[in-house]
Amino acid sequence: MKTRLILKRKNLLYCFLGFMSFGMLSAQMSDSFDGENSVVTSFKDKTMEWGPCPPFMPDGCNIGVLHGDPSQSNSDVLFKVEGKSAIPNHWHNSSERMILLSGKMTLNYKGEATQTMNVGDYAFGPAKKPHKAKCISKDPCILYIGFGEPVDAFAIED
Repeated sequence: MKTRLILKRKNLLYCFLGFMSFGMLSAQMSDSFDGENSVVTSFKDKTMEWGPCPPFMPDGCNIGVLHGDPSQSNSDVLFKVEGKSAIPNHWHNSSERMILLSGKMTLNYKGEATQTMNVGDYAFGPAKKPHKAKCISKDPCILYIGFGEPVDAFAIED
């Protein structure tokens, strides 16, 4: 019985020390950010700067940078195409995390069934996997895309 009581006290002491260490580490971490500012913006922001898409993309295609440098890892962009536009078969070196912000879009990855994205839908695209899409709405499709690696796109002949 005495041994059990000592073990319980030791366990409590270890738990307490663990929580104290975690608390100190958390406090240090919260005081040591890298100096980067937070970002809050909207895809409807009139001051958003839009640039051209790669030449193989449809006319009227534009990209807006939300955060980061697209030539570096971990950037977030907006991809906009006119309604009824087809996005040709292509691939990226990076995986993609996507959320459709406006319009309606079909998305087809090689070897998989075509999926339909509605506003608010999330999609994940594996790195280097060929895919194509189509904005099937009459209104433009705007897609948020988060890239883990630098942004690139390579056309593939169908």
